[in-house]
Amino acid sequence: MQVLNRTLRAGIAALSLSLLASPSAFAGGSTVATKDIVDTAVSAGSFKTLAAALDAAGLVETLKGKGPFTVFAPTDEAFAKLPEGTLKSLLKPENKQKLTSILTYHVVAGNVKAADVIKLSSAKTLNGQSVTIKTAGGKVFINGATVVKADIATTNGTIHVIDTVLLPR
Repeated sequence: MQVLNRTLRAGIAALSLSLLASPSAFAGGSTVATKDIVDTAVSAGSFKTLAAALDAAGLVETLKGKGPFTVFAPTDEAFAKLPEGTLKSLLKPENKQKLTSILTYHVVAGNVKAADVIKLSSAKTLNGQSVTIKTAGGKVFINGATVVKADIATTNGTIHVIDTVLLPR
């Protein structure tokens, strides 16, 4: 039993270390957060689609607010995986409610770090639905999306970068 507990603790420690991303690698070289979630994502350069979607949904000011928020942020490549025409359709004014539902499905209230995420099996998002959280093979999955970079510090929360857009039920 002690060997199993030591192995489990070592696995969790290794997973935590593998998830920790250097904020300096993400946002301009500073290890102290100086930008909010939106400005951090925009300055990274790989979240242009997310920024445009937040603007179209009217969520920019919310995610620039006090928070704290935890955002599972899909990259531009993640949005490119959506079926052709989906994004263009979602960005239309008449689909603002659906877009808002999708984007708020990527946000959890509070400042949830990687060390906390790996202890969870689910988390309730701002749209009211929960995402499932699994760890396997040293990786963390949010509804099947892989967390590719974690613990990006911002002044109003944390960003975890994911490789797939999460779609609520």
